[in-house]
Amino acid sequence: MKNLVIAKFGGSAIGIDGKQIPLIIKRINELKKDAKVIAVFSAPLTEHDSKQRSLTDIALKIGQKAEEGNPVSIEELKKPYQKILEFVDKKYQDDCKKIIDSLLEKSSNALNIAIQKKEFAYETRSRVLAYSGEILMSHVMNYVLKSAGIKSDVIGFDTWPIITDKNIESANFLVMESSQNVNAIEALLEKNDVLSIGGFIGKTIDGLETTYERGGSDRTAADLGILFSKKYHTKIDFEKDSAVLSADPRIVKEELEDIGQLSYNEARIAGMFGMKILDPIAIKEIVENGVDLPIIITDMNRPEKLTTIGRNPSKKNGHPLKIVTGKKNCAILRIESVSAQSLFESLEKDKRYGEFVILSPYTKDGIEFTRVLFLDADYVKRNERYILAFDSLASITYNRGVITLIGDEMWRVQQIASKASSKIGEAGLNILNMDAQEETSRIIIVIEDTGDNIEKAIRTVHNERSKIKFV
Repeated sequence: MKNLVIAKFGGSAIGIDGKQIPLIIKRINELKKDAKVIAVFSAPLTEHDSKQRSLTDIALKIGQKAEEGNPVSIEELKKPYQKILEFVDKKYQDDCKKIIDSLLEKSSNALNIAIQKKEFAYETRSRVLAYSGEILMSHVMNYVLKSAGIKSDVIGFDTWPIITDKNIESANFLVMESSQNVNAIEALLEKNDVLSIGGFIGKTIDGLETTYERGGSDRTAADLGILFSKKYHTKIDFEKDSAVLSADPRIVKEELEDIGQLSYNEARIAGMFGMKILDPIAIKEIVENGVDLPIIITDMNRPEKLTTIGRNPSKKNGHPLKIVTGKKNCAILRIESVSAQSLFESLEKDKRYGEFVILSPYTKDGIEFTRVLFLDADYVKRNERYILAFDSLASITYNRGVITLIGDEMWRVQQIASKASSKIGEAGLNILNMDAQEETSRIIIVIEDTGDNIEKAIRTVHNERSKIKFV
């Protein structure tokens, strides 16, 4: 079997108005030396109101304006592509401009529908995002790669391999239906060294545009890996500005350690609890489909620095406490345990939502209650009536944050939970809840989300990491 690399380039990897495209070309040239490459692209970044913004955020803002019935312009959406055109050879520029104009016209038409209906949702929203962002970016990058002398092509929406259900704005991947387009993509791949595709975007069986949740380009890369794993020796490469470190470098400045290996489990937990490694749903889909794919997190600027993520990493002699991370804007639900199971089943089947953690239960007046930590308080607020409908005695507490210690082998660390909690107490922070479970490879410490509490707690626990003795 031939080698295949699914290489994902997010907005930060692309840079503002494509500033880092020369580095992307360099990386793709290196990757294609011994493998075919499918390059997954997110929407680019640009400057808006003197701030760095994702083009997706700008498109959403324009869509909200259209929903209010106001006239809108797509000039802001066109701006980064006009800059990226500078990387396209003159012989391809006319064709590239036609693609830009054609796909942005589709976005513009969708915005006009939003103005008429005064609704920016479902297919209308998906079309605006797809044709101004990821799909358009993949077409433009195809011309950029051709201009660099790379034998490349783009995966068009007519043979789109990511087939999803009809949950338009938070779609779910359908493996069997998606596999039907693999042969067409394989034939295209055999004729080229590199294929470009937009991340985040899906397609229903009926041909409607859908989107994953934010961060969905990671899922696109994982889903492509699942589809091609039986035909190629496949690995997934997430190109970033850093490999994985023991904490967020924006928060912790001292004693950071490069993390060479993570298990699927460790990476999934880290993603859930605030580390921007990759979307945890991407790993969940790989595991659920019984595939064992190596995932690489590569520092684009120093490719020798990388983190390998696997089902069962071989290296076991590193520090057992691999990552200290934190998550703001959480909420805790207290609900009768007998009602909790119905809620969990509904969240899974009806909402397809899993961004929550079940904490240890407690008993009051002879009734057992379950604590549920939701990692997105905004989601809870939007669905508060739905959640509380499962139990009249249920209550929700907002303004909660969580510090999480992660490592499959933390059982080797002596008194880790007590040491971490004592240090947080010494820092003047009040622990509201603590949940330590060996089986789930994580220790959760809940505190109040106010001021810089979360950052302070992360620094405090991480500072203790280097002093912890383990057997």
